[in-house]
Amino acid sequence: MHKLYLLSIFLVVSCGGGGSSSSVETPPNNNSNNNSNSLSETCQQQQINFKRCDFKHKGLDRYYLIQSPHPEATGPSSVIFNLHGYGSNALAQMEYTGLNNYTNTKENNFILIHPQGAPLNTPLTSSASHWNSGAWTIGSNVDDVDFIDTIIKLISQKYDINMNRIYSTGMSNGGFMSYHLACNLSFKIAAIASVTGSMSRETLGSCDPSHATPILQIHGSIDGIVPFDGNSAIGMESIPDVMEYWKSYNSCSSEPIKIEDFFENGYSVEHLVYKNCLNDIQVELQKINGMWHTWPREDNFGISASILIWDFFNTYDINGRIN
Repeated sequence: MHKLYLLSIFLVVSCGGGGSSSSVETPPNNNSNNNSNSLSETCQQQQINFKRCDFKHKGLDRYYLIQSPHPEATGPSSVIFNLHGYGSNALAQMEYTGLNNYTNTKENNFILIHPQGAPLNTPLTSSASHWNSGAWTIGSNVDDVDFIDTIIKLISQKYDINMNRIYSTGMSNGGFMSYHLACNLSFKIAAIASVTGSMSRETLGSCDPSHATPILQIHGSIDGIVPFDGNSAIGMESIPDVMEYWKSYNSCSSEPIKIEDFFENGYSVEHLVYKNCLNDIQVELQKINGMWHTWPREDNFGISASILIWDFFNTYDINGRIN
């Protein structure tokens, strides 16, 4: 498949912005859950509620945007990684999804992180950014699993982290990467949610989770970028096959509970819930009939992906359902 064809298919339009102030070296936190005090980064205030943190990772200049917990929140902070799509960027993902509207309150003690993917240039395709999760990104030598793990170590030096409540979500390639983390950084990832993403052939073929993992998939029936029925030519697994894998791995009931919702705007949702899984978790699919490759909101498709993800993550930790 030609490079330009793939680039035009997978490129998500990105946007930038945000000013900065003087850089601040990150000091180690004596109350840290991690002892890797040799790690270093430089963080700059971008806007009043988030910073950009830069560091060198395996020879590459990498960064992430971080929204710290609300100053009045107490106790260990939970963590959400929100991963952008192919060709997009961290700031665009933050503005696109609006998850920061839910995390930054006194009652919700969360740290929200938007990492930036590295550029890609292979014989197959090229892009301003990507997550190395197989399929069309095959040939990349970027170690994004260790990149995310390094961010966890870095923020553990600065904040008191609830290591039982670290989550990943993402759009498109960010959804692929969230599945990749569930398979390859399972001992730190409590649950994941994918919006318009899937699993690559490589991720599925080598998946080795260490605990029952709650899964939420949100997908449109007419998604032409990541088709609901998969794309074997470039190694995208079908959504039914992804659900089948996690249903089986988590020892859920064979048949899901099916709930259908119809909205005045003409869209309908098939909500499939696999219950009776290990550790009282669930595997869920929200299939939006008539939706293409986008992040759904209540005002356009009747449901909000951000609200669904927020509620889903607040239901589970790494040990299963939160009592």
